[in-house]
Amino acid sequence: MSFAHDVVAIGNAIVDVIAPAEDGFLQAHGLAKGAMTLIDEAQAEALYGKMAPGIETSGGSAGNTVAGVASLGGRAAYIGKVAADQLGEVFAHDMRAIGAHFETLPLNGGAATGRCLVNVTPDGQRTMCTFLGAATELTAADVTAATIEGAAIVYLEGYLFDPPEARRAFAKAAGLARASGRMIALSLSDAFVVDRHRGALLEFIETEVDLLFANEAEIGSLFQTEDFSQAVAAIQPLVRMAALTRSEKGSVVVTPQMVQGAPAAPVDKVIDTTGAGDQYAAGFLFGLAKGRTPLDCARLGSLAAAEVISHYGPRPQVALAELALAKGFAPA
Repeated sequence: MSFAHDVVAIGNAIVDVIAPAEDGFLQAHGLAKGAMTLIDEAQAEALYGKMAPGIETSGGSAGNTVAGVASLGGRAAYIGKVAADQLGEVFAHDMRAIGAHFETLPLNGGAATGRCLVNVTPDGQRTMCTFLGAATELTAADVTAATIEGAAIVYLEGYLFDPPEARRAFAKAAGLARASGRMIALSLSDAFVVDRHRGALLEFIETEVDLLFANEAEIGSLFQTEDFSQAVAAIQPLVRMAALTRSEKGSVVVTPQMVQGAPAAPVDKVIDTTGAGDQYAAGFLFGLAKGRTPLDCARLGSLAAAEVISHYGPRPQVALAELALAKGFAPA
């Protein structure tokens, strides 16, 4: 079957503000290292004023994944809400400039475009404070059957479990995807998201999800265990496939029939881990859409993640398609 898009991703459309920080800065401002904390607009303005100079770039977890899919040469679409303001225009321009299909109508007269303030410590860990803004105003009306049915894989960002309206959009997308026989992929996004919505997430995974993405902390939180092997055993019968990342230990692909490890791609120096999971998902989803084996999908994911952690910012700075070709992956 021919599809208009390899992947359509639905997520919080936000602009990332990324700056270096010392551990003392996190402690002084009560920030939980390595976590994502939701803040309001006033808190966002106050923290922004105290952060070191950094970079501003269009982000959002699923948006970053779309950028990675496009960089690999894939066809991608994105659904997410921005405001009719300057940052919203920048976000829309950036998505279309990378070749992604993005037609979600902007919000007029409400909250500003969302932003994520990312403080990166010398060890490469990112601590995120997110003002969701207009992203929370994504509604079921923004999810169209044509876009969902036109993609081979529908990729859902776990952060959407926080805002109620966005969760309804999430559910509509899953329903349309299931009815049309499309693959549904879900990223758990953050261990704190899992802590807040464990029951609802487990129910959704069991009934709707074909492919689950999670890191070690997230899958451990889902099953309330610090034993990775126990978490693997728990997820194995629930989904067609799970891709579990373990930082420098690589990743593990789980299906009901097998558990297979894949090494991390080498990187000279870790600069900023922002977007690592997003780009891993991009490589994996692209590989899956092109019919590659689960192990090759994991290798592509690791390659994309290694590129993004070698610099500041959550999106590729070089063409991932060229990197993949140099590593022996034949063109899709």
